[in-house]
Amino acid sequence: MINDSVFIFSEEQLKYKFNSNHPFNQLRLKITLDLLKQLNALSDHQIIQPRKASDEELQLIHDPRYINAVKLAGLGQLSAEKAENYGLGTDDTPIFPNMHDASSWLVGGTLTAVDYVMTGKAKHALNLGGGLHHGFKGKASGFCVYNDSSVAIKYLQEKYHARVLYVDTDAHHGDGVQWSFYDDPEVCTLSIHETGRYLFPGTGNVNERGHGKGYGFSFNIPVDAFTEDESWLEAYTTSLTEVAAFFKPDVIVTQNGVDSHYLDPLTHLSATMKIYREIPKLAHRIAHQYCEGRWIAVGGGGYDIWRVVPRAWSLLWLEMTNNTELSNDPLPLEWIQSWQSKASVPLPKHWDDPSNLYPPIPRKAEITEKNAQTVEKALYPIRNHKKSIEKG
Repeated sequence: MINDSVFIFSEEQLKYKFNSNHPFNQLRLKITLDLLKQLNALSDHQIIQPRKASDEELQLIHDPRYINAVKLAGLGQLSAEKAENYGLGTDDTPIFPNMHDASSWLVGGTLTAVDYVMTGKAKHALNLGGGLHHGFKGKASGFCVYNDSSVAIKYLQEKYHARVLYVDTDAHHGDGVQWSFYDDPEVCTLSIHETGRYLFPGTGNVNERGHGKGYGFSFNIPVDAFTEDESWLEAYTTSLTEVAAFFKPDVIVTQNGVDSHYLDPLTHLSATMKIYREIPKLAHRIAHQYCEGRWIAVGGGGYDIWRVVPRAWSLLWLEMTNNTELSNDPLPLEWIQSWQSKASVPLPKHWDDPSNLYPPIPRKAEITEKNAQTVEKALYPIRNHKKSIEKG
């Protein structure tokens, strides 16, 4: 059976677990899955079991010595000194048992999504277990052991000879993916994130535009702390529309971290559920406008696993499957009752946030103006090129 959209998931993805106190908690996958099932928005035939990425596939991006170090670490056989050299055993990325296998399942989920879309078995594919965008060639970073998006993009290039547009809307800069393709003109990266002045990883400045042949194919929109919905969406809509028109991709890969929300404990932005209605809507349109519908979406950050992640990620799937009308009603009572006893906060009853979610931001006009200037700087090369062509 051919599905318009497929949802990649298996219990194996829940084994990527650092410890019970770590902010990266894959229980959010189960909570989201259950919400979609309670809505009758996800049927069994749409759920596709991922495969585990092979070492050979991981080596499309990662150094074999690093992969071996991850294997040894997960078996308790890597010295603390060697672990530190590979970014393992830190507060951000602690060592946990069988971490190589757990990480390989997440990468394999994104590769499964790629194959479904590129062979025509589905127009769109979603792997919420993926989106680990901080992983480097030979180093773990920021909760990320292997970088599934980078591996998947390289796989898209080698197996399907595709020009890839990677769009990252996580509050943290998509540094690992950017640096993986910084000199490659066949991959265009666009990251909209909180400025690195206050937030890990501290990169993603406007002037990070690519290197060598890849110069002009890396775009960064670092928005100011306390940015609200309107300014955030203006930056996103303007940049994605213009970058897609400039690059004309064969396939779009979107990273859907949902930590720009006001309630997220690790970031300083003031977005609400409104942006998570709009983000997938534009991505969906771009996929059909330039890529014959080919759209691979992954998860990412999101650390309020009760109030933010399930709603935001469900809205992504509802857009992908043209079922957005299901988000007009209150959230299913069965879902709230099922999870409330396990939750550390009262669960929301509605899809959208209340208008008084946070007190008024005093610098709103200043922040909005600053973000508009950032977009102008980021898109200057495209706009300048366009002007020079028009002048002829």
